[in-house]
Amino acid sequence: MIRAPEKRCGKSRLLDVIEATCHDPLITVNASAAAVYRAIGTDDPPTLLVDEADTIFGSKKSAEANEDLRGLLNAGHQRNRPAIRYDANTRSVERIPTFAMAALAGIGHMPDTIEDRAVIVRMRRRGPGETVDPFRLRRDRPALAELAAALRTWLRAHVDQLADAMPWMPVEDRAADTWEPLVAVADLAAGSWPVRARTAAELLTAEHDDDGGPVPTSAALLADCRGAFGDAAALPTEELLNRLRHDPEAPWGEYGPAGLTARRLGILLAEYGIRSANIRFPDGTQRKGFTRLDFTDAWSRYCPPVAPAGDPSQPSQAHQPSSARDGLPLWDGTTRPTDPTRPALTSASDGGTDGTEHRPGCAHNPAAVCLDCWTRTRRGTA
Repeated sequence: MIRAPEKRCGKSRLLDVIEATCHDPLITVNASAAAVYRAIGTDDPPTLLVDEADTIFGSKKSAEANEDLRGLLNAGHQRNRPAIRYDANTRSVERIPTFAMAALAGIGHMPDTIEDRAVIVRMRRRGPGETVDPFRLRRDRPALAELAAALRTWLRAHVDQLADAMPWMPVEDRAADTWEPLVAVADLAAGSWPVRARTAAELLTAEHDDDGGPVPTSAALLADCRGAFGDAAALPTEELLNRLRHDPEAPWGEYGPAGLTARRLGILLAEYGIRSANIRFPDGTQRKGFTRLDFTDAWSRYCPPVAPAGDPSQPSQAHQPSSARDGLPLWDGTTRPTDPTRPALTSASDGGTDGTEHRPGCAHNPAAVCLDCWTRTRRGTA
């Protein structure tokens, strides 16, 4: 997902470079879901490239109109998630593959279900004094085409090895699913690439988690209900709604013509098993409302308190978080480090980018930090 806050940040130019170097590009600025299904429904699918994706998913109305396309992109994140259609002409059920690599470019956030499955590349406009060589299609595309052909030959020759690869991942859960193919290719390339790929995975995943993007409405409501409750053990429904609507940083006062209603509140909270009940309050009155205990389980699962600075984050899945694995053997027989030190994304021989930390290479390789040295640096033994 190539994303920018404004136009003229280079997102379409980056998509041009991807189009010239990726496998069998299929580029569009708008397409029906049915056409895309048919185009990628093969054993060797093309790479779907969508420019101006904000015109497809940017507004609520357009996102609803393109719900089928969003479902296709979500399902295409992994293999064996076919779309099933009934063909009335042949009176048979047809299974259409949905798996394909995809790159989307647009302004602002895309639907959270798409971004959750994506590597987010955030573009920004060049500042004063920052210069790049101009890109000219007729001049530069032939060199990119040669690079694409070399990549294709190299990867096709190692596709079985890559299919069996189980690289160690510095991220977890869905982020690991998304980054694993890239890290496997980086390991195959060797040199500085294994370090740079894992560093990119850590930094870009952390940046996406912290970028303040839109939170799903129901999860935002849960978090705001926790703030509205304060220290109260129970609140009447009308009081909870009053506190939510008058929170100046929350959207509930503008949620519908009259703000968030009791009925809509009940619908949103019912997804988490939270329902209002008759409660007798200390003043002797009995009214519909919610107790803190009603929310406890949902709060702990979907919006845990923010950890203090320096504390390890907790994943949403049931398996062990990274902090719980510290001291346990890793893929290479070492132990997971607690030191968060990591090498820079650029190698010592690179020009670097503005704001990127610059570090020297290994003692035995001044041009780049090798994976072994990076692992020992993470353990604090380098």
